[in-house]
Order: sequence, then C-alpha cells, then structure tokens
Amino acid sequence: MANSQVCLLGLLILICSTSIGTAKHMKYKDPTLPVEIRVNDLLKRMTLAEKIGQMTQIERKDASADVMKNYFIGSLLSGGGSVPKPQASAKDWVNMINDFQKGCLATRLGIPMIYGIDAVHGHNNVYGATIFPHNIGLGATRDPDLVKRIGAATALEVRATGIPYTFAPCIAVCRDPRWGRCYESYSEDQKIVQAMTEIIPGLQGDVPANYQKSYPYVAGKNNVAACAKHFVGDGGTHNGINENNTIIDYHGLLAIHMPAYYDSVYKGVSTVMVSYSSWNGVKMHADRKLVTGFLKNKLQFKGFVISDWQGIDRITSPPGANYTYSVQAGVSAGIDMIMVPDNYVEFINDLTLLVNKKVIPMSRINDAVRRILRVKFIMGLFEKPLADLSLADQLGKKEHRELAQEAVRKSLVLLKNGKSKNNPLLPLSKKVPKILVAGIHANNLGYQCGGWTIEWQGASGNITIGTTILDAIKATVNPTTNVVYSENPDANFIKGNNVSYAIVVVGEPPYAETNGDSSKLTISDPGASTIQTVCGAVKCVVVIVSGRPVVIQPYIASIDALVAAWLPGTEGQGVADLLFGDYGFTGKLPRTWFKSVDQLPMNIGDKHYDPLFPLGFGLTTKPASKS
Repeated sequence: MANSQVCLLGLLILICSTSIGTAKHMKYKDPTLPVEIRVNDLLKRMTLAEKIGQMTQIERKDASADVMKNYFIGSLLSGGGSVPKPQASAKDWVNMINDFQKGCLATRLGIPMIYGIDAVHGHNNVYGATIFPHNIGLGATRDPDLVKRIGAATALEVRATGIPYTFAPCIAVCRDPRWGRCYESYSEDQKIVQAMTEIIPGLQGDVPANYQKSYPYVAGKNNVAACAKHFVGDGGTHNGINENNTIIDYHGLLAIHMPAYYDSVYKGVSTVMVSYSSWNGVKMHADRKLVTGFLKNKLQFKGFVISDWQGIDRITSPPGANYTYSVQAGVSAGIDMIMVPDNYVEFINDLTLLVNKKVIPMSRINDAVRRILRVKFIMGLFEKPLADLSLADQLGKKEHRELAQEAVRKSLVLLKNGKSKNNPLLPLSKKVPKILVAGIHANNLGYQCGGWTIEWQGASGNITIGTTILDAIKATVNPTTNVVYSENPDANFIKGNNVSYAIVVVGEPPYAETNGDSSKLTISDPGASTIQTVCGAVKCVVVIVSGRPVVIQPYIASIDALVAAWLPGTEGQGVADLLFGDYGFTGKLPRTWFKSVDQLPMNIGDKHYDPLFPLGFGLTTKPASKS
C-alpha cells in the first residue's frame, strides 16, 4: 500500500511538473515576451489546417461558433449593411462577436479571431453612430489634425460595439469624378491624400518614439487596427470605371498613386487591402511584383495584406471561372488574409491541396500567418479576446457629433457669393419674415450621408439619428422667421408665399462602388428644374449634396450663391452654421470642378486645364456680427 502511494505521488509530481513545464514553454501566452518570440512560438505549434484557417476571413452571416472552431477561422467581417439585427445596440454587437470568439477560444491553441468592418466615415454600419463627412469633404478642410481627431472618435465608436478592426482609410487618388468611389478619395492631388493619412494615428494611436519603422501599431483598447486601401491605383482607372484598368507608367504610378502608402506604412498601419483594379492589364490581386516586391520588400511593410471582398475570384474573367488558380495567384502574389467571404470550405480545401502539392510553398503560408499573428499580438487580442460594454457610451456621443459638425463647417466650399462681388448673398439674415427651403435633399438624412451608411448603398430617409439640413435651418433662424419647405415648388407657390430668399438643396442620390459610376454626372431629378424655377423667381443659395463635382454650369448664371456641401453626414447643423454666418467659409476644392463632362478626365497640371473652378478654389466669408 505504501509503495503504491509513493508511486501515485510520484506520478502526480511528474504530471504537475510536466504541465508546469508545458505552460512555461508556451511562450505565445506570455505577454511579457517580445511579439516576435510569441509569434515564432505559436507558429511552430500550428498545423497546416490551423494556419490556413488564420488566412481565412468570412462574413458573419456564414459563421457560427462551431464554424469558427472547426475551421480555425482567423477573421470575420460585416459587409455593408450586415448587422446582428436592425437598429442593433452596442450590446447586440458585443454579444454576437463574443459568441463567435468563444468558438475560436475553444480550439486547441485558442487563437482569437479579428473582426473587421467598413467604418469609412464614422461607424457607418451602426444605427445611432456619428456619421462624419465622406473623405472628399475632409479633403476640402485641408486639416490633418481634424482628420486625426475624427479617426480617434471613430475608433472609440467602433470599439464600443466590440470591433477592433476597420477597413479604413481609403487613400485612393481619384483622377476622374465619373468613378463611383470618388467620394471615398480625399483629393485628386496626392499631396492632400498624403496629409490626410493622419487619420491612421487617430485610429490606431500615435506610434511611440524609437518604434520599429513599417511595423504595425495599435495603442490599446481605445484604438483599432486600420487598413490602407486599395493598393494601388484604384483611383486612376480608365474613364473612371470601377475595378477597371489603370493605364499609367511605373513612374506615374509611384508619383501619383503610391505616395500615401509610404506615409501609411511609416505611420504603422496594421493592414493593407488590395485593389480590384488592374495596372496595365495585370490584376492587382495577382501582382506579385507590387504586393510582395514593392509593398512588403521595398517598403518593408510588416503588417498583413488582405484581399477585397471576393477579390481573388475576380482575378479570372468571369469571376470564379478557375477558383483553384485564383487561390494560387492571390496567395502567391502575397495576399495574407483572403476575404472569401462565404465560400470558405472550397477556399480552405483548394489552398490545402496547393500546399500539399507544393505549388504554394510552406514559406509563403508561414509568412502570411506570421503577419496575421503579429497584428493580433500587437493589438492585445490574446490578452483580451472578448469584448465588453465599457465603451458603449461612446456610440454617437455629443462630443463626437460636435466634432462632426466642426468637420462639416470646415468642409463646405463656397463657389459663388452674389451676382456681383459687391453684392454678396451670404451670410444670410436670420431675421426675415419668410424663407423658402426647396429641393429633395433638404430633408433627407440618408441622402445627406450618402453611400456606406447603414446599408452598403446608403438609403433614403431617416435611416439613423441625426439632423437634416432643413431641421438645422429651422433651429438657426430667428423664432419669428417662418420657414416653408417644398421639395419642388412651382412659380405660383413661390409667388404666393412672398419669401425673402430661398435655400435650394439638391444633388446626387446615395450610391457605392460600381453603382455610382456615372458618365453624365447630373444631379437627381427634379433638381435642375427646382434650381431654375426657384432661382428664376427669388434670390437663392444652392447647396449641392454630392460625392463629387456635378454638372452645374448651365444653371450657374441664375444662382446667387453656390455651396458644395459634399456628403456631410448626420450633422446637418454644420451647413446652417455657415449659411447664416455663425462661422465663416474656409473650405477649398479637393477636386477640379469641370465645365462639361466632355473635359474628363481633367486634373490640375494637365495641358488643357480649363475648369469651371480649379482645385483649391474656395471663397471665404467672415462670421456675421452678433447683434
């Protein structure tokens, strides 16, 4: 009996010492160790299935805790409009994400997944979030510090819902306003786009002094991993056709489309997304020279490269025609994480087969997984994989809405003020008997926000919480002033109401990506006739709500004052702040405003540059005296 007890005791000591030793040697679980040591330790422990799982990003609609666990899935995303439920709260988001995360934590190695979302002008998929002006408006501000503050506010709102990763910023240099994503570009001028990469330290936090250059950085729980996109040349496609071919020599590509990537990598951006577009006929998703050769080797980018939505499928024409080849071409080019987003079983099987047949070397898989794990360790995901509600009060909070209002004020560009220099219309008087507000964009929050708002393509009406331009006008004028609103008034309505002046708010409908491609660039009906009817009868200021310059020259003679408001977001009060002189106009055109679409493409520096308003144009006003 004594001998058996001694043996049992010895066995227990052996088991305990073995488990202690194992835990001690699980370096990847030790937050005191350098990131690269943790990455190396974890990578050595992983099977091929676990590695390929890390390279797979799927849509939340196709996920479950079991899928995450059984396929070792490394990342989830919400596509545009993909939400736990309509008007979901921060709690709904956190609970959903944690349910998925628990599946990952139940795996052998417990590697947490990273959840990504397109928070491209605030946390725009989420009801009640602050929606900031789209990038084209921010480009008009010429204010990198403002953009950095917007990044910090957006990070807090994204983290409020338990999400640690945003597919932003878009650092495209839009060279043709016919492109449906032009509003996602800060400017046609790469220097302005470069300056606006200051949003990255806003989102991720400031890189500390002496931090390794080109190494990803996320400061902590109040920050998110950012994503510079779309690498490279997405804003230069032929005729502005989305996902098309950018025809430019190597010097031109580097001079116009690449500079913002230098800045982004230097500022520690965690991820880079590859463009759907091609460069001189070669699909970017299959361009090893640029993705691996330039981004990873020359710029020494150490974060991970992610594909766009079904981006590898589109390597072939038609998309998905030879999926195995697409997997081979995309991964071989240097893409580390594949946004599948639903076809994950076929992707995993095909990539596994390609590795087993030695078509794709293990060194390429290890490089991809090393980069993904590096970002996850840097973010602190291993220490805090589960989200909580500690930041729930940040969603749509007052200070963020005030920041958005400031951004609107700084983004508006005054293009005309009075039919003569000596007779300006703006600022408008707040104290007149009656004002007419007209136009289908005046009282439509969805139109004001544009695409990528609640839904992928955006939507019409009161789609979230905010202030329409009409509401802002009513809140700004003297209580004795009567504000009458008519979307498209006729001459009799105007005559019968005897108004002092009119504010006409017209523009484009919401759109995103290819749906926004336009060869005509006209404002929505009945916008043109509204301008002609109203401005032909009474003094008027026309406010254009659009994602880019639109055709305005035929009407400009009848307009007294003209304002480019871009896509201002939820805080319409910023528009009224300028119209009535509480603040002065300071915005400058981030894009050339054409006379006719026949001139396009036309950018600053072109030989035949003959714009209606040049890049950088913008009249200024001083705040009205408070009486």
